[in-house]
Amino acid sequence: MTAATKETALKRTTIHPAWVRIFHWVNAAAVIAMCLSGWQVYDASPVFKSLTIPASVTLGGWLGGALLWHFAVMWVLVANFLAYLALGVATGRLRTKLFPISVRAIVTDLVAALRGRLAHADFSHYNAVQKFAYLVVIADIALLVLSGLAIWKPVQFPLLCALMGGFDNARVVHFVAMSVVVGFFAVHVVMVALVPRSLLTMIRGQ
Repeated sequence: MTAATKETALKRTTIHPAWVRIFHWVNAAAVIAMCLSGWQVYDASPVFKSLTIPASVTLGGWLGGALLWHFAVMWVLVANFLAYLALGVATGRLRTKLFPISVRAIVTDLVAALRGRLAHADFSHYNAVQKFAYLVVIADIALLVLSGLAIWKPVQFPLLCALMGGFDNARVVHFVAMSVVVGFFAVHVVMVALVPRSLLTMIRGQ
């Protein structure tokens, strides 16, 4: 087999290119660190007085330590997220992987999934439920960043803070957006447990 043939075969069998895998794992680590440190910050001044986060699942040890972690990892998350979107648009991967999508297709695939009849043979193709979930989490991370800015710099970003309904409402938006990410992460882990090969493709690309 010639070098050109080998390269062609590699391209044909690669499901996730290296840059996608790198961004995926950096994003996963950043989101986990942001959530754990954010929960420590939350406990210092709970949005919902009846809800507190167990200290055993928080990061930072105290409010000051948690803020240091949160702000440090924030830059990693934002830079990784923007770079992923830029490359995804530039290479056309976001368009080809997540579109087209329709409500009918989402409902059809969701019903098939609930009945255990959704095929998983082709890992290079996302079903409608996966497309919708990834679009939601992309929009949700953007909302997390924007609501976080409104909380962090309400004076410097007054319009952003106003769009969130004020400082207190921005905290609620931030908490809800965080909850959506955690929910997505939990479902994602369950799906990986049900279809282990999906994890292998995100590690080795094939």
